[in-house]
Amino acid sequence: MNTTVVTPALVKELRDRTGVGMAKCKEALDQAHGNIEEAISILRKAGMTSAVKKEGRLTKEGMVLAHEAGDVIAVVEVDAETDFVVQNEKFREFCKNIAEEAAKTKPASVEAFMQQPYSKDPQITVDQFRSLLIQTIGENIVVRRLELFPKKPDQSIGIYSHLGGKLLTAVVLEGPGEEALARDIGMHVAAVAPEYLSPESVSQEVIANEKEIAKVQVQGKPAHIMEKILEGKLNAFFDLSCLTRQKYIRDDTCTVADFVKKQGASRGKNLKVLGFLRWVAGK
Repeated sequence: MNTTVVTPALVKELRDRTGVGMAKCKEALDQAHGNIEEAISILRKAGMTSAVKKEGRLTKEGMVLAHEAGDVIAVVEVDAETDFVVQNEKFREFCKNIAEEAAKTKPASVEAFMQQPYSKDPQITVDQFRSLLIQTIGENIVVRRLELFPKKPDQSIGIYSHLGGKLLTAVVLEGPGEEALARDIGMHVAAVAPEYLSPESVSQEVIANEKEIAKVQVQGKPAHIMEKILEGKLNAFFDLSCLTRQKYIRDDTCTVADFVKKQGASRGKNLKVLGFLRWVAGK
């Protein structure tokens, strides 16, 4: 069995993610042998937390930005050590150049991207371009991740940036010419932070874990009603975690899926949400 030393920092991380008191967090971590995800399940089974925050505090600083070039939109995250550097014009210009480069060259991965020649100075690689900035600024700079969104004639892509580039969302809709609507859904994604697109996209492993947690919470209930209670708890999980099942923040009388469908009907289009991205710098 893997065992992690339960340090005060680990207890604090669990406290930040769950809102449960430090003493109970320490007990859960001891029981879980230092495994923080298992400790979260223990707390949930004990009914100590009804909604675990999946995101902890920012551990480092950075920017997430998008750039459109031709038939693709590139989303890139670049991290630094301090917010002071993130506000530096040289850093921000570097981020802009990196996003442009990714959209222009369409790399298959971050690793491949860093090793390819930098188009504005082919004598150096993108990684060497990064190293030059490190020498200038004096902090470590990391191109952490990138995602490419191909533009298709029968789809719409909306980009929403928040907190000066610390948080960025992208939403893909089926249906053309609806970038503004996709961006509005992106604002919802930024605010509500769904983990999955729809119940169909949730893995069986996650569903099994949720069922196990629910079973512990309803122990002692009559057998003939337990199945209905479990079904209700699973549906509540989907309503909380899946974008298409969440209540839309601008119209809580309907779900996101229903809102998009109604907007499409009013315009004579068949619209639905196909996918989304939500990145927080440093997360």
